[in-house]
Amino acid sequence: MKIATWNVNSLNVRLPHVISWLTENQPDILCLQETKQVNEKFEHDAFSAIGYHSYHNGQKTYNGVAIISKKELNNINFNLPNFEDPQRRIISGILTNNNESIYIVSAYIPNGQAVDSDKFIYKMNWLNKFSEWVEKLTKKYDEIILTGDFNIAPEDNDCHDPDAWIGQNLVSPGEREAFKNILKIGFHDSYRKINPDLKEYSWWDYRMAGFRRNLGMRIDHILVTTKMVPNITHSYIDKKPRKLERPSDHTPVVTEIY
Repeated sequence: MKIATWNVNSLNVRLPHVISWLTENQPDILCLQETKQVNEKFEHDAFSAIGYHSYHNGQKTYNGVAIISKKELNNINFNLPNFEDPQRRIISGILTNNNESIYIVSAYIPNGQAVDSDKFIYKMNWLNKFSEWVEKLTKKYDEIILTGDFNIAPEDNDCHDPDAWIGQNLVSPGEREAFKNILKIGFHDSYRKINPDLKEYSWWDYRMAGFRRNLGMRIDHILVTTKMVPNITHSYIDKKPRKLERPSDHTPVVTEIY
């Protein structure tokens, strides 16, 4: 099974990129973030035309998440049940594969903006509620895949210049601790399981020629439960879409599990 996550930063702009990438790479699951469109505008037909089911939880201009799947999903959920939030940041569902139920989550965790801002407080509250929810999921499902733009670079080697970023949003101690708390529940960073020391990034700022200069962060992640770890065969970051004309500032992260 091949799973990918990609913050597309507007599906209105980048639907052709997504369709092309799906056609070429044929993942079983592609989780999207920042679709930035209402449900009525989501082009399900474009995905069904290439053999995929699609599920979307969106809003106008901001946020929005989706799951694109070769197999039909069940029990689609559109929110954190323990957190009232008008922002559309999560979608999940159950994939039945070889008679086993795998719970799939696509999440767009708040950016936080700055550690002294109200948006950062919202981010930390959201992360706390997210952790509570996924911990409850682990009581019900052995196989869970958490994907998405976490807006957290977990370690210094996930940041192009750790010294310059000390204490800032995306790398602050509080955010990193929240990420570690999710791991402590029983999740594993699939990319780091395969690439323990590799320094690669999934996001580069549009400004300051960030991609060309490789001024990036690894903030997009695929986390899996313990049962799934022995079956991880590959995990990698596909930089090719970031080189396209009018690209997203993020690029796909992929994990293969067999």
